[in-house]
This record gives sequence, structure tokens and C-alpha cells, in this order.
Amino acid sequence: MKHVVRLYVDHPLGAGQTVPLDRDHANRLFNVMRMGEGDGLRLFNGRDGEWAATVAQAGKRGGVVVCEGLVAEDRMPADVWLCFAPIKKDRTEFIVEKATELGAARIVPMITRFTNSDRVRVDRLQAHALAAIEQCGGTIQPEVSEPVKFDALMRDWASERRIMFCDETAEAGVLPEQPGPWAIFIGPEGGFSDDERAQLAEVGHTVSLGPRILRADTAAVAALTLWQQKLGDWV
Repeated sequence: MKHVVRLYVDHPLGAGQTVPLDRDHANRLFNVMRMGEGDGLRLFNGRDGEWAATVAQAGKRGGVVVCEGLVAEDRMPADVWLCFAPIKKDRTEFIVEKATELGAARIVPMITRFTNSDRVRVDRLQAHALAAIEQCGGTIQPEVSEPVKFDALMRDWASERRIMFCDETAEAGVLPEQPGPWAIFIGPEGGFSDDERAQLAEVGHTVSLGPRILRADTAAVAALTLWQQKLGDWV
């Protein structure tokens, strides 16, 4: 099966709409992907659905593609946030990439007591989320929020959004089948502090991710998989 190139563009899309390409897009399509005039691709902008398009002009510094027909309406992600403590750079980027592929609607880096890496480049993480959404077939990229301290996050928490608290010390814990907005909380490599754990246990649903201690990036993937299988758009 031929690989279909998908491209996010910040431009209106519609039948016959011409879409200019900037230097970065042109480099990716015409230099990296070796595409040329007459080749087909898919465009999406997070508002107008996904469109089949054709390259009309190809240049080193830019180009033009033309929308031909609507392929699919926008696919809204499930209403689940991933709140996690940042870790090492490449592993944080992995979490953002996989959370996007697994359908998180929002990704929230949170600074807990034992967080050992609070240097977060939100623009870089947002770029990773965009690349992941182009690859996985989605049309709505999740928002990567600015880092927020755990206490501030909990102080302003909206009670209607249920919390799935992934506690490595829990012997058991079942995710209740309660639809609606949710958030998954993943702690740092050192785990949540006793105070943070107590606060989350009081307001959230404590869930065990099995008998083994998982790395933070593995836990994020496991938790999102569990939630999607029971409450998300995999059901």
C-alpha cells in the first residue's frame, strides 16, 4: 500500500482552494519526499476536515497545492488529558508523541515535588505532537500546555473532569465505567509525594498498572491504552 503524505496547513481548505506552501513545507515535500507537480497528498487544518490535494507548483522555496475533494470530516479526540511530570528530554518527547497517537486531547506537563526535569520547551513538544498527528491519521492535534505546578493545577481543577490516578503503590484498582471528561495523572521517576498521593486518592480514582514498577513513559502509554479501551474511542 502506497504511503499517503499528510500535511497540516494553517490555511482554509475547500473544493478548488489553492494553498501556498512555505519553505519548510516545500523542503519536506519536494526535497525530502521527492514529490513533484501532479503528485497527490492530503491536507488538514483542524477545522475543515481532511482533503485530497494535488501539487500544482513545486519549488525550492515554496509551492502551491490545490484541494480536490473532502476525504473525511474532522475526527475529534476523546476528552482525556494526560497530566505528567516531565522527565529527560527525549523521553518527554516520546510521551507527547505517543499521547498524541493514543488520542489525548490535551497534554499537561506538571511540576511535582519530585520532578527532576522542569525545563520544558513547549514549542518543541507541540511540534512533536503535530508530526505525530500527521503520521497517525488524526486531524486535531492536542494542545501542549505550559508547565504548571501540581498544587496550582489541583487548586483550579474543575470537579466535572474525573481523575485517573495511576499509583505504583496500589495493589488493585479498577477504572469505573463513567463517561465524560477525564484526566490521567502520571508521576515523576521518584513517584508522587505522600501529600500529592493523598490528594489524588481523595479526589480521583486510583488505578493500578500492574505488579511491576513502570518507567514514566511506559506508564503513560499503558494508562492511555487502558483508558481508551474502556472509556475512549476504541470502545
